[in-house]
Order: sequence, then structure tokens, then C-alpha cells
Amino acid sequence: MPVIPASPDPESSGDTAPAVHVASSRPPIDVHGLNHYYPKDDGQTQVLFDNHLQVQPGEIVIMKGQSGSGKTTLLTLMGTLRAVQEGKLHVLDEPLHTPSKVDVNSLRQDLGFIFQAHNLFSSLTAVQNVRMALELNPGDTTRADQNRRCQALLEAVGLGERVHFKPGSLSGGQKQRVAIARGLVHQPKILLADEPTAALDKESSQTVVKLFRREADERGVAIVIVTHDQGILDVADRIVKMDFGHITSDTVLKEASRLGELLHRCELFSGVGSNSLTSFAQKMKRHEFNDGDRIVTMGDVGDKFYVVYSGDVVVRRPEDGAEKDIVTLSPGEYFGEAALLTGDRRNAHVDAIGDVTVYSLDADAFKDVMAQRKSVGEEVRSTVFAQ
Repeated sequence: MPVIPASPDPESSGDTAPAVHVASSRPPIDVHGLNHYYPKDDGQTQVLFDNHLQVQPGEIVIMKGQSGSGKTTLLTLMGTLRAVQEGKLHVLDEPLHTPSKVDVNSLRQDLGFIFQAHNLFSSLTAVQNVRMALELNPGDTTRADQNRRCQALLEAVGLGERVHFKPGSLSGGQKQRVAIARGLVHQPKILLADEPTAALDKESSQTVVKLFRREADERGVAIVIVTHDQGILDVADRIVKMDFGHITSDTVLKEASRLGELLHRCELFSGVGSNSLTSFAQKMKRHEFNDGDRIVTMGDVGDKFYVVYSGDVVVRRPEDGAEKDIVTLSPGEYFGEAALLTGDRRNAHVDAIGDVTVYSLDADAFKDVMAQRKSVGEEVRSTVFAQ
């Protein structure tokens, strides 16, 4: 992949050193309680409902959901293309819900947009379209430096031989790659992309998502991608699902994968198919505890099943006026199933030893897991039949 020249740093001493990203008190994208409405003949219709979302530096978050679920509306709110109506939205520490306090034009210089409709200027060549993003973000670079950077980025997306072609002479996929180069050329801190690979073949899609991954890893860019393309899921850190204006799941893929493996090792779930376990892992909720925190109290109603993700917990019961340690549970081990299986109340305390992370599954979801247990033979037969 071609090397993309970095923008000059006016404060650089000339020594080569990795970029330093200063941590902010708030993530680059912070959505809290966001609602949104569109006008309708007889009033208004609500399209976003009490949504909460944070995107950290260097994260790639993929948003999926059916058409009309609110994905693009939420994306355009993050990108300052719509006004916030209800709730709070901070982008790069700027409160977009109080627009009078925000210099939107200045903020947009740190945002990169990739639109599904391309939005290229038909009278400009590919390199000129890309350079527009640099011209809208004034700096100390010369026109020659700008052209070199634009050309290198177009080469990176596979358009090295099309840099002087106008949009009318480019295919839909080539236009999309020009739009992608334009969205990245000014080195934004946040990249927002709406179906960026929809018009691309498999090879071009992989080239583009690898470029996104590099931007996230090397420059700490926070990237949100709205897509139906399952072929690019492997580049994501998280997958957010929207249904009818609600964020219904927010899955950290590495954790979900490990959690699925932990569930698979649980004897309690023997015979449950891997796909089912993965699905249930995505429904589990993360909880963090400090040393000595009580996770489960003896005598309480059993409403959750727990898996230890990291750290250790100790199971204790009262005995002779004191609490006696019964067993210590480590990552991959579980507790809370007895009360759910019998309907009785909790028969012991469970406390954290050091810093602990556990995941919980509510009673209804736990019952669903139990209902889906299969024999190994049935699982094998159904898998073979499906092939």
C-alpha cells in the first residue's frame, strides 16, 4: 500500500516520533438519551428513542439494522448535519445539544464524511475532488504537498491510474473510492461512513477496510460505519444494532467471542449449539466490581445467571456467626444457576476478590438457553444437514 504523506506539524522538531494522542475527559462521540423527530402531516413522528452510545479513540463501530431503523439519522446527528432536538450529544468534547456554544465550521474540519451518494463535483477530476477536503481545512501545506497526499491516498484505494478522471468517466465503485479518499485525506479525528463499501467488489472492500483499520490503529481515529455488508465485520471492534429507532445491542466483538468460548466450556450448557451460545453471549450484560464488593446476597430472589470473565469471586455462607468461604471461582466458572433452576432464593453470598468482571444473563434468557439444549448427536445431524 502506498505511503501517505503526513501533514506537516508546525511544532515538530524534525525528529521522527510516533504521534501522541492526548486523552480527553470524554470519548470523541458521546450520545446520551438522544431522541429525534421528523415532521409529519399531522404533527411529528419519532425516529430515535433514548439512545446511548460512546465511541472511543481508535475504535471502529459498525451500525447495522433494517432500513428505516434510524442508523443514518444518528450518523448525521453525530456529523453536525442535523440539529439535536432532545438529549445530549458531545462530539470531540463539543456539546452539539447547545449549538450556540459550538463553532460548527471549525468542528467539521476534524470530521470525515463518506456518503453513499458520493457527492462528487462532476466538473473536477478525482484528485481535485479529494483536494477539496484539504482546501476546506486550511493549513501550511503547499498545493504540491496537497497533490502528493491526494495522489497517494487515491493510490491506496486502487485509483492510481484514475486520478485525472472526472466522475463521468468513473464507475460507481470508483466514485465511491474517490469519496473514501476525500473523507480521509485531511486526517480527521472522527470518520463517519454511510455504506462505504456498498458499490465495491470484495477485493476493493477489503482494501478500504484495511485502510480504515490503519487509520484507527495508527492515528486513533474514531470510526462509525453504517453498513449491511457482512464482509467487513471482521474489521469492527463493536457492532451496534438498531431496531425501529432503538439501539438494541452493543457488542464488543473480542469480549463476545471470548464470552462465547467461556459459555461453551460451561458444563451446564453442554449440547447447546455454538451459534446459540454466541447469540446468548451477545445478550449478556457486563458488570465490574471492586475488591470486597458483594455481587450476590444470600436470601435474594435469583434473577440472573453469572459467568466470571476476569478476576476471582468467593462463595460464602454464614456458619457459627461468621461467613465461611465455600469455594473460589475463576474466569470461565459460573454461579447463580441454582436459584434459577429451582426457583428458590439465593443460598449463598458471592463477593469479589480484587477487581472482577462478570457477565450476567437474565432469568428469561437463561430459560431460553436451557430450552435449547441438544444432544451432541442431534447437533451433529443438524449441522451436516445444513451443509
